[in-house]
Amino acid sequence: MALTRRCAVTTRLQPQDATLEWRDRKRYLWLMGLIAPTALFVVLPLIRLLNDAGWHAAAVAPLWIGPILVYLLLPTLDRFFGPDGQNPPDEVMERLENDRYYRYCTYAYIPFQYASVILGAYLFTASDLAWLGFDGGVNWVGKVGLALSVGVLGGVGINTAHELGHKKDALERWLSKITLAQTWYGHFYIEHNRGHHVRVATPEDPASARFGETFWEFLPRSVWGSLRSSWELEAKRLQRAGKPTWHWSNDVLNAWAMSLVLWGALTAAFGWGVLVYMAISAVYGFTLLETVNYLEHYGLLRQKTASGRYERCTPEHSWNSDHIVTNLFLYHLQRHSDHHANPTRRYQTLRSMDGAPNLPSGYASMIALTYVPALWRAVMDHRVLAHYGGDITRVNVHPRVRDRVLARYGDAADAGARA
Repeated sequence: MALTRRCAVTTRLQPQDATLEWRDRKRYLWLMGLIAPTALFVVLPLIRLLNDAGWHAAAVAPLWIGPILVYLLLPTLDRFFGPDGQNPPDEVMERLENDRYYRYCTYAYIPFQYASVILGAYLFTASDLAWLGFDGGVNWVGKVGLALSVGVLGGVGINTAHELGHKKDALERWLSKITLAQTWYGHFYIEHNRGHHVRVATPEDPASARFGETFWEFLPRSVWGSLRSSWELEAKRLQRAGKPTWHWSNDVLNAWAMSLVLWGALTAAFGWGVLVYMAISAVYGFTLLETVNYLEHYGLLRQKTASGRYERCTPEHSWNSDHIVTNLFLYHLQRHSDHHANPTRRYQTLRSMDGAPNLPSGYASMIALTYVPALWRAVMDHRVLAHYGGDITRVNVHPRVRDRVLARYGDAADAGARA
């Protein structure tokens, strides 16, 4: 059989004289990652058509494309298309990892991100949008939707920065910081790599949610805890290098400087009113990230060994999903166990791993559940307990509910231990 390359990475294997072929059927589907940073441009003709038809109230609805995408379209598509089911075999991993096409897909996100941020700033502040069919500017319903939509591309941008920031290449690390500038989350580059990956699935990690902890409790704990941790990590690094904390090489400070320059430039170009737009989009963007943080490790706990140290992170310490649409949208973020096992591995080579606990649907479908604690716990608490065979003592329980949870589930844990 001839070796072919049909829009995909292919390889020839010959175990026992049999020729096998594998191809990445998602190769060009990864361009779906550019939907978020281009969506605002795509809906402009629809806005004009609605205004020309006299449907002026409906004409602002497309400006809500970001929330529509996150809460409606992606969950629906995940349900329709279901799990992926394809893992790259060992024999193609090196070739797939070194195929530069995949990294160009992530690089392309950044210019579109900034183009959309600038377009959004213009639409938010403009007083004359006759070319779109508006009588004056966009009303406040449209402005809020616009800011939230740009917040979505900022949140997805943090995930793009997450992919770039794990790499050893200096250019990709700087691109990661540039991507984070929109949301003032440049410190994520430090805390995620050197904090979260070390402390994941332990009570000491601010980005690992605890059993019984609501998202609204987790959000400030993760935001402020991660900020504090990133600063401490950089201070210690600079101290070891014999430099003061307030030094230009402090990666927290130079990342924040990028945000300051971006926001300052937009304010100079569009006026003080643009700061409302930027603040809404930034807060919503990093809140989306923290929502994903919340669901990725909820209730999971690495046990301590006889030496008193935590066991190594394994596939069982991250919630996963292999739903293909959200995986394409988020560069395989849902194959989270493999990411923690191999942090520098590029997204196209991440695998769905045996032994990893799985969510009932994709991340996009689960995000809205996190906002309603009763619904979230109804869906997830029994899954956490089942993952640990009913043994609540192996669960990362929130201190606020520890006594109540132990009283409720302790007998089951004792019975499990005796069995």
